[in-house]
Amino acid sequence: MGLPGKLYTAWAIIVFSAFLLLFLPFLLIPPMLGPRVAAIAYLFLKIWSWLFSKLTFIRYRIHGLGQHKKGLPCIYVSNHTSFLDLPGLSLAIPGQFRPLAKKELLKIPVFGWVVGVVTIIVDRTDAESRVNSLKNMIRILQMGIPALVFPEGTQNRTGQMLQPFKDGAFRMALETNVPVIPVVIKGAGTLMPPGKMSIRPGLIHIQFGTPINPDFFASMSASELKKYTFEIMERMLKAAPEK
Repeated sequence: MGLPGKLYTAWAIIVFSAFLLLFLPFLLIPPMLGPRVAAIAYLFLKIWSWLFSKLTFIRYRIHGLGQHKKGLPCIYVSNHTSFLDLPGLSLAIPGQFRPLAKKELLKIPVFGWVVGVVTIIVDRTDAESRVNSLKNMIRILQMGIPALVFPEGTQNRTGQMLQPFKDGAFRMALETNVPVIPVVIKGAGTLMPPGKMSIRPGLIHIQFGTPINPDFFASMSASELKKYTFEIMERMLKAAPEK
């Protein structure tokens, strides 16, 4: 990465951090006052994401959102290729939602504080933590708040379109009887590759698929629903625009 790339990356990090600090009270306090008041935090999360996008020239183009209704519980399942996924999903998903996040994100300065209050944390190495996080996500869905899960479990560092999915999101869908909404993100991994502190401007596409309704998957097992969703998202990624 040459000097222009280093300067741009530094600028993107400054923008990311400065507005996060500015909005910190509005991101941290509302979730402490209850799930409904937490909607204020998600409003400021969207504003932060919008400012980050505009000031860094990282554009998010959202497709297929019109077929979804705000305020209905569902499970968004998305591929995961970059830290740039989260600002785009924050902009795209209507209203508040609860992402499932790995505990390692808590270690990121300042951002980790926000992660601790606006997500459901899971320690993937601890069986009890995995069970508790699943219970917490189910409780959130039963309150009518959508969930966001990256079924690959971590950012995709392979050469494949998708990594194998975990079962959790699909077990939740069967237990709570809410729709599963496939989401694919294309372009984020190119602009900020996983594991690298290198960012460049460009276009990221976020495509929302047709909801998979409970009436359709009621007779499926979690493994069958997982396989069905994986195949849908694989087709969506193949068909997603490049530019």
